[in-house]
Amino acid sequence: MLPFVLKIFNTHNTCYLSDCCMKQTREIKNFLFSQYFSDGLRITFGVLVPAFIFASFGELALGITFSLGALTISIADSPGPVVHKRNAMLVCLGFVVISGLLTGIMNQYRVLLLVELAAACFVFSMFNVYGNRASAIGTASLLIVVLTMDEQMTYAELVKYIGLIFGGGVWYMLFSLSISQILPYRLAQQSLAESVREVSAYVRLKAKFYNLDTDAEDNYRQLIAQQIVVHEHQDTVRELLFKSRLMVRESTSTGRQLVLVFVDVVDLFEQSMATHYDYQLIRNTFGKTGVLEEFEKVIVKVGDELENLSFYINSNQKPIPLHALQPDLEQLKASIDRVETEYKLNNLVLKKILINVRNMVSRIQKIYSYFNPKQLEKEHIRSEADLPKFVSHQDFDVKQFVNNLSLKSSVFRHSLRVTIASIAGYMIAQSLSLGHHSYWILLTIVVILKPGFSLTKQRNYHRIIGTVCGAIIGVGFLILVKDQTARFFFMMFLMIGSYSFQRLNYVVSVIFMTPYILILFSFLGAGNLNIAQERIFDTFLGSIIAFAASYFLFPNWESYQLKGYMRSLVIANYIYLLKTANALSGKTLDITDYKLARKNVYVSSANMASAFQRMLSEPKSKQKNSKDVHKFVVLNHMLSSYTANLISHLLQTENRLINPDHLKLAKRTLHTLSVAINLLHEVGGEEFRDTEFTVQDRVKLENDSQDNRLITEQLGFVNDAAGDILKLVEKMEDETEVVKPHTAASV
Repeated sequence: MLPFVLKIFNTHNTCYLSDCCMKQTREIKNFLFSQYFSDGLRITFGVLVPAFIFASFGELALGITFSLGALTISIADSPGPVVHKRNAMLVCLGFVVISGLLTGIMNQYRVLLLVELAAACFVFSMFNVYGNRASAIGTASLLIVVLTMDEQMTYAELVKYIGLIFGGGVWYMLFSLSISQILPYRLAQQSLAESVREVSAYVRLKAKFYNLDTDAEDNYRQLIAQQIVVHEHQDTVRELLFKSRLMVRESTSTGRQLVLVFVDVVDLFEQSMATHYDYQLIRNTFGKTGVLEEFEKVIVKVGDELENLSFYINSNQKPIPLHALQPDLEQLKASIDRVETEYKLNNLVLKKILINVRNMVSRIQKIYSYFNPKQLEKEHIRSEADLPKFVSHQDFDVKQFVNNLSLKSSVFRHSLRVTIASIAGYMIAQSLSLGHHSYWILLTIVVILKPGFSLTKQRNYHRIIGTVCGAIIGVGFLILVKDQTARFFFMMFLMIGSYSFQRLNYVVSVIFMTPYILILFSFLGAGNLNIAQERIFDTFLGSIIAFAASYFLFPNWESYQLKGYMRSLVIANYIYLLKTANALSGKTLDITDYKLARKNVYVSSANMASAFQRMLSEPKSKQKNSKDVHKFVVLNHMLSSYTANLISHLLQTENRLINPDHLKLAKRTLHTLSVAINLLHEVGGEEFRDTEFTVQDRVKLENDSQDNRLITEQLGFVNDAAGDILKLVEKMEDETEVVKPHTAASV
């Protein structure tokens, strides 16, 4: 008997270990196929190749300057359409050359150099008003200013230096754009795969609500945090796909395939949001039946299927389904029927959840069909001309810069902080004999100091930990390994790691970066323990200055800005619900308008949740109404989920008749939201008014129909959520007494 038991045990362990190995292998492959690793390879070879070529001719110092130009331009090489990348790198190259030239000229005049440093820090930090891409250009320009400050050069040497910087920048830009031309769809595939993977994580979190042991409150927090991540990735994919004619052309099968997959994944994400109910009530009612465990298993399999899709998209292979989900759905349906027959419980809510899960499974099967060439030929992009509407467009008007020159602007306050902190860091570095690389203090300040306190705090922590750990690794390697070839290949490995993780995990990126810099200095004849000590000390000093500046200089506490995010979110939910009310009144639901409203809800929800998370990272004394704000985020998530469920039901119902009771309930809910919106309005802002909608002439729907009952129930959920939001806003307004309540005009 014992040998038989041991055999079963060993078989079980073998299967478990096999599954673990398979998952780990997939994780490794996923990373190697990912855009992050591609970034690491591209930047590493773009920076390293010039230095290697120059070194082969005995001019390593010139090669490093040339590579510096490539490195600065790589900062502006962020994901996006090729034309945007090209324009950003061209503008960056111009600013880098001008900044380096001016700094080189001012080097001989300390007072003018300080003035130039202050002006550069302020102006380039103000680039944040134009978005992340412009912010990257400002960072690259500041980097070249900081690295050029201590270089004492004649005018001839300065021209040569700037020429090498320019050459390195041009080389990197051409290198990067060439890769984009050779592999035009690769970045879109990688971004889409990452987006699908994040949706799979969201779906798995939804599945946890059906687990009786899951803490619902904690799961909500994770769900909302994941929703932020999903939105960020979807926004990146939208820009890559919808701003590129190559992607949306009907004649291009690969581009059309990517667009079709993305559109269906976004719809599936909404479907997963629509499966939102009172989970505590569902647990109390159906927990003893065992059907919830089956729901969890099926939804987890849906998440697994999405992750499986993301892997194949990332690896550019035809996907193979992981599960046969139809038998699971049939078994789930049978279990739901038993709830009514055996337990004598009303199973209507379970049937509604099953319908949503079926729709998600059908959507996945449809996505798989896009990888069949014959099936793909039959599919066409709906409303191709409307796709650009889903992408945000950045305005580079000078007026936007000028309008932010006020202490009311968070970017303006951030720019002042960077300027003052940089001047302080420079003067401290000059007054103390800190070594030959005191610019590390300024670099630390420029890189760490961010518009928000929470991000600055996080960067500070990661920079210090990464620098210390990286320095230990670097010094240990230099002591143990003397072979120059081994050092070179290890440095290349570290560079790839550093640039691969710079957008994925900052602390890991710094851990890789520090030893690679120490090894680089060893090739220049400065590889000793003093360099490591100097870097650690300069990093600590720069971090202290950056942290003090973020706390004491024009602090940007999130609690003072939450009201704007809250108002935007309620307005987005109002407009989303208004589309539903129009459909209830008999109007044809415009799919494009509805999806735009849905996207705005996602964006506003992500912005609100991000602001709340940042607030939680701030000092306790600066956090206001944190529990109420969290409840507000959850209630709005519930409201948008209920609305999504309602719209999903309406889209599936053809020739639906009008019920006046539904319209009254919808109007009442919209009015409730409008009151909440006006309670959240800023001083001097315009009052929000209800939108009137007319009722089309149709026959009244019979009150006893199942369709009618479903809509009434869902509208009840929506109305309750809106009422809870209003009560919460009134409570928060009474506590803060920031503005007096404003009552919206009655319906």
